[in-house]
Amino acid sequence: MLQRIDSEVRSKEAEGGQTLDPNDWRGLRAQAHYMMDDMLDYLEHIRERPVWQPIPAEVRARFHAALPSLPTQLAAAHEEFMREVLPYAGGNVHPGFMGWVQGGGTPVGMLAEMLAAGLNANLGGRDHMPIEVEQQIVRWMREIFGFPESASGLFVTGTSMANLIATVIARDVALGFEARVRGIVASGKRLTAYASNAAHGCVTRAMDISGIGSDALRLITTDGRGRIDLDLLEETIEQDRRAGFAPFLVVGTAGTTDTGAIDNLDELAEICARQKIWFHVDGAYGALAMLAPELAPRLKGLGRADSLAFDFHKWGQVPYDAGFLLVRDGVVHRKAFAASAAYLQREQRGISGGSSWPCDYGPDLSRGFHALKTWFTLKVYGTEALGKTIAGTCELARYLEERIAETTEIELMAAVELNIVCFRYRSAFFVEIREIESDHINREIVIELQESGSVAPSSTILRGRFCIRAAIVNHRTTRAEIEMLIEQTLALGRALESNYVSCLKTELN
Repeated sequence: MLQRIDSEVRSKEAEGGQTLDPNDWRGLRAQAHYMMDDMLDYLEHIRERPVWQPIPAEVRARFHAALPSLPTQLAAAHEEFMREVLPYAGGNVHPGFMGWVQGGGTPVGMLAEMLAAGLNANLGGRDHMPIEVEQQIVRWMREIFGFPESASGLFVTGTSMANLIATVIARDVALGFEARVRGIVASGKRLTAYASNAAHGCVTRAMDISGIGSDALRLITTDGRGRIDLDLLEETIEQDRRAGFAPFLVVGTAGTTDTGAIDNLDELAEICARQKIWFHVDGAYGALAMLAPELAPRLKGLGRADSLAFDFHKWGQVPYDAGFLLVRDGVVHRKAFAASAAYLQREQRGISGGSSWPCDYGPDLSRGFHALKTWFTLKVYGTEALGKTIAGTCELARYLEERIAETTEIELMAAVELNIVCFRYRSAFFVEIREIESDHINREIVIELQESGSVAPSSTILRGRFCIRAAIVNHRTTRAEIEMLIEQTLALGRALESNYVSCLKTELN
């Protein structure tokens, strides 16, 4: 919207001090409506915009301006946002965004975020209704994933943090909770953990940050479908035991980042039960496939995990950020993090009532109201509709797979397990040249696609080869974007190939 107001909405003097509330509430209200309308317009007409565009140097330079000491009108700050921030966002709300596993968000989630910001609730603890909203979602997640009533849950920024918390819980269960005071070295145990070599890098970081060390993570090779090799896993565990190590954690993956592969979770649960090892599942996006009846059977065994990490801001389409951790044994979860302090004293009545508090289950005392936008999303859309959008993205991935099979100049680089498709441009001419030139051309295709503003895939490396990677997560994506991806990949590949041939001929002459 082009119309703006000039009303002052700056802070005013209050009796006994300075307040940041406005002098003109009516003016603020009018400006707030313009701001909300602009964002609703942005979402409604997102297809008319480029997915992504480079930030002009002059725009970037303006964000090196000095710290403001004097006030600016809200309308002016909003204008600057609309002109210099919004057009150069990452693009994941756009249907053509296929770069990384990022959800597209919804208008409902956006409005819920506004309500949460208005409450400005700190969900570290104490007795207030936002805590009950979060606890209701914990109960709903127990139901979805088949966890017992004793299970605990916690909102976090994302699965990276959830995986770290799960690693700490598993560590303390293995060493005894006195390790929180005495440290890891005092136990005399050399802990080891296990995950596939396709697991997310945050699992390695969790081992590092938790003090165990990244070298203690054994990365097990995968089979032809990208799943952890179960026989090799158990063999490695036994070898470590014989060598004096203490295996304590196995991380299964429900939807690998590169290809969307799902480990055999049921068999992993069996191995962990036999070996008496904590079984954690990184289900960053794949876990919510439980909402799609046609996909849920592929997650068999998920409900047997000791802990599960996943993100609502991916397939759940909740605005960033909204990660979640579910732990089967809420008692050990609390024992791994609860700490006493005078300022956290619990009372039977008053605001300091209520127990347990979320700060007893993770490292954060100050926590935002992430639960509200998730609660609104689940309430307004329902799990059936969310499940259909999840299944729909997988259908689009299969359609992309079919289109690739029909096109001789593009080859599929991995089995399509869920919603991720890895492929590369490889014409008949490329058979005669070195793969390094082929990699270079595919890298250029990805960059050109992103800069075109129409579709934006990302890339990865599979079997040593550079691949174009389409992660179809956004509920707005349709077959039209898939067709555009194919058509533009072919057009760019042919043009780059032609240019390469011309340059090669020039060199030979």
